Amino acid sequence: MKKIMSLLLLAALAMVLAACGEKSQEDVIDALDKNLDDLQGYKATASMTLQTGKEPQTYEVDVWYRYPTFYRVALSNAESDQSQIILRNDEGVFVLTPALNKSFRFQSDWPENNSQVYLYESLVNDILMDPERTFTATDDHYVFQTNTNYTNKNLNQQEIMLDKKSLTPTSVRIMDVDLKVLVEVNFSEFELNTTFDDGDFDMDRNMTGAQLNSEVPTMGEESDGESVVTEEGDEEADAEMFTVFFPMYSPQGTEYSESRELETENGRRVILSYEGDQPFTLVQQRSQAVTASTPVQITDGSPVDLGFTIGAISRDGETTNVSWSYQGTDFFLASQHLSDEEMMSIARSVYGTEEK
Repeated sequence: MKKIMSLLLLAALAMVLAACGEKSQEDVIDALDKNLDDLQGYKATASMTLQTGKEPQTYEVDVWYRYPTFYRVALSNAESDQSQIILRNDEGVFVLTPALNKSFRFQSDWPENNSQVYLYESLVNDILMDPERTFTATDDHYVFQTNTNYTNKNLNQQEIMLDKKSLTPTSVRIMDVDLKVLVEVNFSEFELNTTFDDGDFDMDRNMTGAQLNSEVPTMGEESDGESVVTEEGDEEADAEMFTVFFPMYSPQGTEYSESRELETENGRRVILSYEGDQPFTLVQQRSQAVTASTPVQITDGSPVDLGFTIGAISRDGETTNVSWSYQGTDFFLASQHLSDEEMMSIARSVYGTEEK
């Protein structure tokens, strides 16, 4: 009799929940799957905080997506005057750095094949494809915890919080294996099925628009009568502006060996050599603005998210290269002995280190 009463109570509870509109995990999964099928585009605004360096860094992120493969992701950090735009259109994948007037074009399938913390369809697919996901519901949100597929393998798990009414993300937390939060994204706006013009994803239009809207002058331009970067040949000023960064991480059995300096027509260049079981070289030089109108440099590599900036990974024979620009410095990392993941771990560890 008690067992029958318990079953009746459970059935009554299920009816009450259903009447209140509470969805089961299966209901939410089906609705998310339908959202993806019907998705024509969206706009999202978010703040992304990285806990991977010595100090937290917060970036503003604006995402535009138009079905099936058009993307525009703008990232900016006011403290470091760092801004970049990732575009994907019919011509390829572009990474724009407006302050340097530089554009790189990749023949790449980005953003496919890896998790992307600020892209709705990537988050939904992570939920749908993970048989080990967990599900909870609060008054206003559905919360999923899933495994991830980031290139940075330290980003092991993620917690995705969805608005109950729209099933759009309100926050994402990415954690390591010990559940320490390394990346947190909070969405302030999310509009599904937005319409766009073709020009919204045009490379030239986005470069020009970013430069016009930026409060920071393009490097090499003048502001209030003073040059933003020093004149070529001013070696003393060049030395003052140029800070040498050392990676905090190197593979086991590999250690710092030496530093060499060269004077080039574009200023001081510093070459750091690491020797051992898995040697690599890190080259640094002050960034130079390109004066021509939005030139495009074509590369066979792929864009990579280093957290604090977007870089490029490519191969030249047996050598793997990772290049990026950050806070007025160009970095170039090369090795014949390291995996892609190890190369990106070294690159990420350069951020926030102290000058030796």
